[in-house]
Amino acid sequence: MAAHGAAPLVLASASPRRRDLLTRIGLPPDVIDPPEIDETPEAGELPGAYVMRMAAAKLAVAVERNPDCWLLAADTVVALGRRILPKAEQAAEAEACLEQLSGRRHRVLGALAVRAPDGRGAQRLVETRVKMKQLSTAERADYLASGEWRGKAGGYAIQGRAAAFIPWINGSYSNVVGLSLTEAVALLAGLGYGPALRSG
Repeated sequence: MAAHGAAPLVLASASPRRRDLLTRIGLPPDVIDPPEIDETPEAGELPGAYVMRMAAAKLAVAVERNPDCWLLAADTVVALGRRILPKAEQAAEAEACLEQLSGRRHRVLGALAVRAPDGRGAQRLVETRVKMKQLSTAERADYLASGEWRGKAGGYAIQGRAAAFIPWINGSYSNVVGLSLTEAVALLAGLGYGPALRSG
């Protein structure tokens, strides 16, 4: 049953990780409605500006299709300085990401955009700093063989086998997985979504 009267909560994302994170804290989306948008970065676009633009674009599409609902859109990027690392779809992309991240600190930037049924909205940018240990050739090869990297920003999944590669993190862990839960709940509650957490 939808929370907050008849208005359901729509997650404008195809990510199973975001759906699972929300469900884990008692906030399962009533509807999953992932929009198809152009995710190509603009020339010279910085990672923070890019991820905020993506979340806003997803929300805009979701609003057209679900105008009277609670909406939550999100996007995540892994950034090395000013560079945006790709969501790896091919092994060569994942390998290039791991080579760049190995032994270095990077940022995971998560943007959230929410909208209430009455049209009020809010956005937030969340930054988590992460260090990846120096990876051996064998470690990289084993991880690539696992296929876990597929579709993951920066070519790794902190909640999976890559957890063994991360000795240090500063900020929201769930943001690295795909959605900062603290910020998502706070944004929804700030617009009057309640109870913020549902039981059962």
